[in-house]
Amino acid sequence: MDILIREVNDDVKEISSIKDFLFNQIKKEYGIGPMPEFHYDITGLEEYYIKPSRNNFFIACVDGKIVATAGIRAYDKDYDLFKGIYSKEDTASIWRLMVDEDYRRLGLARKLVGLIEDFARKNGYIQVYLHTHRYLDAALPFWKSSGYVITIEEDDYDETTHMVKYIASK
Repeated sequence: MDILIREVNDDVKEISSIKDFLFNQIKKEYGIGPMPEFHYDITGLEEYYIKPSRNNFFIACVDGKIVATAGIRAYDKDYDLFKGIYSKEDTASIWRLMVDEDYRRLGLARKLVGLIEDFARKNGYIQVYLHTHRYLDAALPFWKSSGYVITIEEDDYDETTHMVKYIASK
């Protein structure tokens, strides 16, 4: 099976296909449909990932079908927990790492994370932030094996775990 992993361009049809893939994966994994308060970056994919020069979005395709995605953007959250710790200048954040269940355990997520980290280094970030959820069985073991460390585990409804990895010296 030939898998092509590449950066996304501003092709409207491709961006529409990416949005469809992401919302389908969210429905499968979380059992919810599009929610503007949580999925604004998907509906605004171009503004959040394609247009800003220090942000990017990657897809993995098999025979033209999207089977995995990952986005990287400058840290832009306003969590009180991290005031003064992360900034858009030195911290990238990973978003929308999704792999279709039929293509898991093939190393796609690890390859996408490698591309994201390389992109972050080349764009002057010194650390990469992400959050995940403890109810996703494979998430914490995957991120820990990729060198990410837990910074905070919240006791919120979503079982949120915040993680970071330093990729360059300060």
